[in-house]
Amino acid sequence: MVKLKTIVAIPSLMFFLVLACGQKSSQTNNDMPKTKVEHQVSGQPVPAAERVGEYLPMLKGKRIAAVVNQTAMVGQVHLVDTLVHLGINLVKILAPEHGLRGAASDGETIKDGRDVSTGLPIVSLYGSNKKPTQAMLADVDLVFFDIQDVGARFYTYISTLSYVMEACAEHNVPLLVLDRPNPNGHYVDGPVLKKTFSSFIGLHEIPVVYGMTIGEYARMVNGEGWLSNGIRCNLEVVPCSGYDHRTFYSLPVKPSPNLPNMTAIYLYPSLCFFEGTVVSIGRGTDKQFQAFGAPGATVGDYEFTPQPQIGATNPPQKGKLCRGFDLSGIPIDILQQQKKLDLHYLIDFYKTYPDKPNFFLQTSHFDALAGSTVLKQQIKDGLSEDAIRESWQKDLNEFKVVRKRYLLYYDFE
Repeated sequence: MVKLKTIVAIPSLMFFLVLACGQKSSQTNNDMPKTKVEHQVSGQPVPAAERVGEYLPMLKGKRIAAVVNQTAMVGQVHLVDTLVHLGINLVKILAPEHGLRGAASDGETIKDGRDVSTGLPIVSLYGSNKKPTQAMLADVDLVFFDIQDVGARFYTYISTLSYVMEACAEHNVPLLVLDRPNPNGHYVDGPVLKKTFSSFIGLHEIPVVYGMTIGEYARMVNGEGWLSNGIRCNLEVVPCSGYDHRTFYSLPVKPSPNLPNMTAIYLYPSLCFFEGTVVSIGRGTDKQFQAFGAPGATVGDYEFTPQPQIGATNPPQKGKLCRGFDLSGIPIDILQQQKKLDLHYLIDFYKTYPDKPNFFLQTSHFDALAGSTVLKQQIKDGLSEDAIRESWQKDLNEFKVVRKRYLLYYDFE
């Protein structure tokens, strides 16, 4: 029988207590699981990685592979360094897009190597293999996954998660997901991907903003049979404490090089569509996903010129003067209260762009981001934002019903 369990949240154990006495939670695997984690109304959410006492007993005596990046922190210490210090037998790191330390550019191939800090081998999951192979898992008893997600379908860490789940299922290796709060987990919106448009920037039939933590998403992928041939992964999720879908969580570490702050993270689901057009969204500047513009644009009072930098070595419109808009001054509370994907940036800029035939790139990238050919055609046809949003509602409502089956935390509705 396939095992799918959720460990019920209890207050976080301080790291020094774990080091001093190896204290374990009183919660055991035989306790009756609950469907939702109690909401704590005071204090900050605690990611699962910081609840060391909850998962340390599951790791002891096993050969472990870690799917992590720079966001896998226990306070100020990387989780890998923490577990090595605690004597856990980490045998390798499986590195996603942007690499273990998070400095690689978007789309840049991640190479195999060794972690400078620990000497552990690093095996790339963002190169020729995006899915762990049998050889990668041959010397592994358990895989754990701890990566901060931002809650947008085209953010590739959830695709990495799906491929890791599939490989674990195929090779009979258990997977432990350490959950983290979703900064965009307070709403659900956008077009639902059509299966024929499945790609690494959108594997499954979910909306752009799906309103789930990465642990909840793993449960849905497993429960809905979305892995190859309907196989299921031996999955356990350690939840956060003090979090629910009404909670606004400020990320302590930037999740990738071009999402440097919360303004960028909140705007990301709306502005990422521009990546399938001639419009720059600030890669190669200090306002990534906080500004947008293009050469030849006739509107906007903000000008910028993208240049190569760490995390964007070859940014779109490199070296070209772009004209457009600076959104970096929008108050955070306004972005939080909006609770919807904002299409007017895309629609209005398209309407005013002087070279409409060349606005969308001559590739399939925009359709891959949107999840179908429909959105591009709607914009070309001049449909209003309200009309476009209405066209999503049936699929969106059906997704919301499925989503609720897998929630671990109280919902925003």
